Amino acid sequence: MNFQGLSKVHTADELLDIVFRQATKEVSKLKEAFHGEPSKKMRDIDFRRIQFIERTLTGNLQGILTMFPRLDGFHDFYKELVKITLDYGQIKQSLGAVGWAIRKTQDLSGKYIALIRRCEDSKALNKYRKEYYGRISSVVKQIKKDLIYLEHARWVMRNYPTIKTGMTTVCIFGFPNVGKSTLLSKLTTAKPEIKPYAFTTKQLNIGYLQEAHRKIQIVDTPGTLNRFEKMNEVEQQAYLALRHCADAVVYVYDLTESSAPLEDQKKLYQTVKKMGKEIIVYLSKTDLLPHDRLAAFLKPGMITEISELRRLLLRKAIFT
Repeated sequence: MNFQGLSKVHTADELLDIVFRQATKEVSKLKEAFHGEPSKKMRDIDFRRIQFIERTLTGNLQGILTMFPRLDGFHDFYKELVKITLDYGQIKQSLGAVGWAIRKTQDLSGKYIALIRRCEDSKALNKYRKEYYGRISSVVKQIKKDLIYLEHARWVMRNYPTIKTGMTTVCIFGFPNVGKSTLLSKLTTAKPEIKPYAFTTKQLNIGYLQEAHRKIQIVDTPGTLNRFEKMNEVEQQAYLALRHCADAVVYVYDLTESSAPLEDQKKLYQTVKKMGKEIIVYLSKTDLLPHDRLAAFLKPGMITEISELRRLLLRKAIFT
């Protein structure tokens, strides 16, 4: 799912300025085009003015509803992501408020169009026009806070990682600096499509390994022994990707212990194991290890070569 295309949600004042300014331009064109009896001309112009305002305002508001994806239809990964970064209930409430504003605009427009059609008095026309502008302004200002929150939500969502939830996905997991990013870059060298998504001081990286018609998504997920509520934002997102998106996990051990003590790495491994995912153990930085230390830790099924890991992952990939 890609949230990069979400467009700006205007404030209430900005939206009213856009709508009324465009209506003024439209009316200027109509005045030049209309001829005939002055009172009829004024009535016809006000009739079309209201139609234009209704169409423009509801079009802008409907654009917000159309732009925001339906939260209930989200993949579990994105549902959880919304819940930890935004107020899920507030988004639904704010979108509901926008829907209310559309209906209210349509109701008011219908009412004032009917009044203007029957009106023969210029003073009454002016009164109806001013009333309409005031009531439409009131409707939009009633959803002022909702528009502000939806713009905030848009900015947060634009920073979500674009994980293809329908694709075979492998998460590379381990402590920071164990060699996950290096492994990701080496696995995806043939088809480099690594994209950084910045959050706080870290980033979540996604790459794609492809050979012929097989393609697999690989996510670099930083590990931590912290409880979920103590994790930073990117660690929480990594955990959610591991839990909801991963078909398998490549767990990276750094036996040099330059990144974390081996005992902590073993504890983190046990944490991942409890998730019930298939785990492939990869040993990084083996060129820096004495042979006897590597031999003492190495067990059947553990991988030390990139080429072997690539072959194993491609066997899991779906055909594209």
